[in-house]
This record gives sequence, structure tokens and C-alpha cells, in this order.
Amino acid sequence: MRAQGSADVVIIGAGMTGLSAAVRLKSADVDVIVVDKARGVGGRMASRRIGDAGFDHGAQFITAKDQQFAAALASWQKAGVVRTCFQSETGVSAENTCWCGTPAMTAVAKHLVVGIETRLEQRVVKLQCVDTHWKVVLANGDSITTKAVLLTPPVPQSLMLLEASSIRLLAALQTELAAVEYQRCITVMAVLEAPSSIPHPGFIAPQDSPIAWIADNQVKGISTLPAVTIQASDDFSRKHWDHDRNVIGGQLIDMAAPLLGSSVESFQVHGWLYSMPAVSSTRRFVTLEQSPPLILAGDAFVKPRAEGAWYSGQAAAGAIQATLQTL
Repeated sequence: MRAQGSADVVIIGAGMTGLSAAVRLKSADVDVIVVDKARGVGGRMASRRIGDAGFDHGAQFITAKDQQFAAALASWQKAGVVRTCFQSETGVSAENTCWCGTPAMTAVAKHLVVGIETRLEQRVVKLQCVDTHWKVVLANGDSITTKAVLLTPPVPQSLMLLEASSIRLLAALQTELAAVEYQRCITVMAVLEAPSSIPHPGFIAPQDSPIAWIADNQVKGISTLPAVTIQASDDFSRKHWDHDRNVIGGQLIDMAAPLLGSSVESFQVHGWLYSMPAVSSTRRFVTLEQSPPLILAGDAFVKPRAEGAWYSGQAAAGAIQATLQTL
């Protein structure tokens, strides 16, 4: 039995990368605690409700290009937490079937986190190296002692935590990580007065438009009520990031109106500051400190989207496990 406030590994971030790593480490009987500042797990695989209307308002679907991740998706399908949607003939993907979480995208994260100790609504403010261990300090004053730390937030957020912790990187590595960039996305979740006119299979990806994506959550099976998710392009989101969100949301609804075929009853707006890597690293993860291990991983490594996040988490977990076996 471990001491209270300690674990073999602390994983910061309960998105796909962190949960992928946690599952691999847990299967190897490594004691893991996952810490996240959010109220729920999943990160950008996010879902929300407005009354009886449901929305996927982050990642809209998952694809698999490699066999290992395809096998993971097959196991999640067997568990009943994903299903196929947006088939390849729709033009979303010329090579791959697209998968959606069921009943919503967060279902995958909720499935992965079963049996893993998770501390939500806990923000990490500092990492302190104490002899052969890390002390993970939380905003509420608590701390967790651990043999290894895996950082999985977006790279800029991880760099801010390292700076707050007075952890200095080699100049070349600092330059490499500082060059990682993310797209932004202003997202509107709109409840409609009547079913939308968006054709099967329930999405539109307009070309040369401030709108990057519109999804019908009712057709998708997320919502019992007519409800759409409207996601703005990176360029539009950057230009209007600091503007009043309700005003910008109204503008996006007006632009989408010809495609919706229904009036909007109510809406909410969410801003994704780090929606998807625009410039990423070619590594699977980065080892920031060897002893005790401090590793950085995420969808900015390997490849973007859920598949890249999953592979990065798997690779980082393997490296941590190998290191722990030598201690």
C-alpha cells in the first residue's frame, strides 16, 4: 500500500495522451495518479449539454491510420463507447472510417479512466525535485510525491509550468518546444427550433469560409433535440479571439444560417486556445529530465488528433516503465 499523497507516476492532464499512458502503466501494475484542472476527463474530446440538447464541441471524430490504434478502436467498439460515423465516402477521409464516441466523445475517456485514480479540478502550480523524487504541488496546497512525472497539457502550458518551477531546458530544446504552435477555434453550440437541413451524414465542411465545420448533433446521435456545433476557422478565431463571445457567436450563426434551415433557440460559445497543433515536433515524446524522469508528451508529437495523442502517451509510458524498472 502506497503512502497517501504519493504514487509511482503522476500524469498531468486527463486527455487522450494522459489516459493512454495511464492505461499502459496501470496494466503493468505501476501506481498512477492522473491530475487535471478540468471538471471532467477527455480534454479536447469534449461534450456538453444545454438543457436536453447534447453537443460534441471539441474533437468531432477519430480516425486510425495504423493497425495498433485501429485495434484500440476495435476494443472500444466492443466496449460500446465508439461507433462508426462519417464514412470515408463522405469526403472527410479518403482512406479511413471515422469513429465517434457513444453516446458522446467523452465516452472514450470515461472508459479509459475506469480503475485509475484521478484528481479533477486540481491545478498543478509547481514541480520540485527532491532527491530522487518529484514533488507535484497543487494550487490547493496539497502535494504528491512521485518517482516520475508525465506532462501532457498543450506544449505552451507545459512550458509555463516548467518556468514557474524554475526548471531550465537546454537552449536547443527550449527553442524546439517554443516553436510548437496550435490552431485556435471558437466553437458555437446552438439549440435549433427545428431539425437542421444539413444532409446525411450530418456535417458540412465549407470551403473558403470563416466556418470550418458544422455538425448536426441530432443526426450524429449526440442529442435528442435539434442542435448543431459550429466551429470557426483558425484565421477567424485568431482575429476575433478577444472580442465579445456572444457577439462573435451570433456572427457565426448568421453566417451558418443558410446551411442550417432553422432558427436558433439558444446558444453558448467556447474558445479552444489549443484546438490542434499547427506546427508540431517529429518526436514521440521529449525527456526533459532523466533522473527522476520528467517527460513531455501530447498530440503535438508523432501526429495531430486523437491517434497521435494516443501513440505519444503509449510511447512515453513505455519509457517511464523502462526507467522505473532500473530504480
